[in-house]
Amino acid sequence: MSLMICSTKCLNDFDCLMNTMKGGRVVLLVLLCWNVANFAVIAAGPQTCPANLEGQCGDSEEWKGEFFPGIPKIKYEGPKSKNHLAFKWYNAEEVILGKKMKDWMRFSVAFWHTFRGTGGDPFGGPTKFWPWEDGTNSVAMAKRRMRANFEFLDKIGVDYWCFHDRDIAPEGNTLKESNAYLDEVVALAKELQGSKIKPLWGTAQLFVQPRYMHGAATSSELGVYAYAAAQVKKAMDVTNYLGGENYVFWGGREGYQTLLNTDMERELNHLASFFHSAVAYKKKIGFNGTLLIEPKPQEPTKHQYDWDAATAANFLRKYGLLGEFKLNIECNHATLSGHSCHHELETARINGLLGNIDANTGDAQVGWDTDQFLTDISEATMVMLSVIRNGGLAPGGFNFDAKLRRESTDVEDIFIAHIGGMDTLARGLRSAAKLVEDGALTELVRKRYESFDSDIGKKIEAGEADFVFLEKKALEWGEPKVPSAKQELAEMLFQSAL
Repeated sequence: MSLMICSTKCLNDFDCLMNTMKGGRVVLLVLLCWNVANFAVIAAGPQTCPANLEGQCGDSEEWKGEFFPGIPKIKYEGPKSKNHLAFKWYNAEEVILGKKMKDWMRFSVAFWHTFRGTGGDPFGGPTKFWPWEDGTNSVAMAKRRMRANFEFLDKIGVDYWCFHDRDIAPEGNTLKESNAYLDEVVALAKELQGSKIKPLWGTAQLFVQPRYMHGAATSSELGVYAYAAAQVKKAMDVTNYLGGENYVFWGGREGYQTLLNTDMERELNHLASFFHSAVAYKKKIGFNGTLLIEPKPQEPTKHQYDWDAATAANFLRKYGLLGEFKLNIECNHATLSGHSCHHELETARINGLLGNIDANTGDAQVGWDTDQFLTDISEATMVMLSVIRNGGLAPGGFNFDAKLRRESTDVEDIFIAHIGGMDTLARGLRSAAKLVEDGALTELVRKRYESFDSDIGKKIEAGEADFVFLEKKALEWGEPKVPSAKQELAEMLFQSAL
């Protein structure tokens, strides 16, 4: 089905929507339109005046007072606290397994969901009308949001934030104009950051604007490829200027709807060339951050080229990019690709590619990228097991690529959601640390593979045992005895730590 069905007209036209539903394509409609609707609102907003009018329309005078009055700085009060504006499990300075909790986590707030999310979906318009919004997409409004962002970071106690270029500043009529708007907003962000706060990562938004309907680096149009390169160049400059520690590539439209009109090999070659150019430019400007690829199987395209961690790793290996990139694993993307988040993290880790985690989750009953805050302690514990095995995530961290539900419309809900997500991962860290310190699960796994600790097993793992040698041993030993895998015991040990 064409993405044309996701046009703003159809999204707002009940008869159009119902006719589509009658065609028996409801699920696919939702899959394709979910993020389109949300990002369309983010890109255009309730834009009632041009971006370059500054204070000439809307209530764009300087915001007076706090953005979050009545909400104090969030503190740790412990598991017995009944205060919903306090941490029960996340104690930033507490040392676990030799490292402060804040250093294990390196939490980050996603600007796009937190300050540009509207609650809109394919079946309804915005539900969130924050008091500081004036109904415009002006530079003045962008500056006001930036101030709200830094007040939020201060009150929630987080030192990192993430952004797309077009989230934080409006798009102009030309690339030059867009860059000027971005520079103006970024200058304010630099001032507000001080010496403590910085971006965990920045990125370019290469999926909302119609020019990217065929992709950016994989577009069939050379002009689009060049425009995307220019936009990424500027976004890398900005990320570097702000002291960002990583730069992310999420190729939402780097894929296809059908292979009938697609030269897949050529598109993949173009994508690789684009990434090589990014590596060259990173070195040219002295950016010391890590370049990250964020895998996702589909949505909005039917098939995205970086489907999952294994696919992305193979792409990097094929095109000589290993050592230049790592992966940003998003848990909801993992489940969309048919894997658990733990699986994707382990795949990235054992390939030396685990660089960052977009901390969110999906809904088992829903087939699209719902970007919910993680609240499952079991999943959080498995996530933290991978992080511990990786020795941490720095210079990456946990970015809350998660949004409030459509029905959550109070300003304090922004705090409650982040507190819940941070506490969930903190509980996961505590549980994972218990498993590590207890050692029973580790020992169960060791014993399962202990036959390979023998001299012959070591020869196999060193690549020194050929088939002739192994055939001789098989004839000598006879039928092997196969022990129990003890899965139920493993699950019991895991659950006992939660």
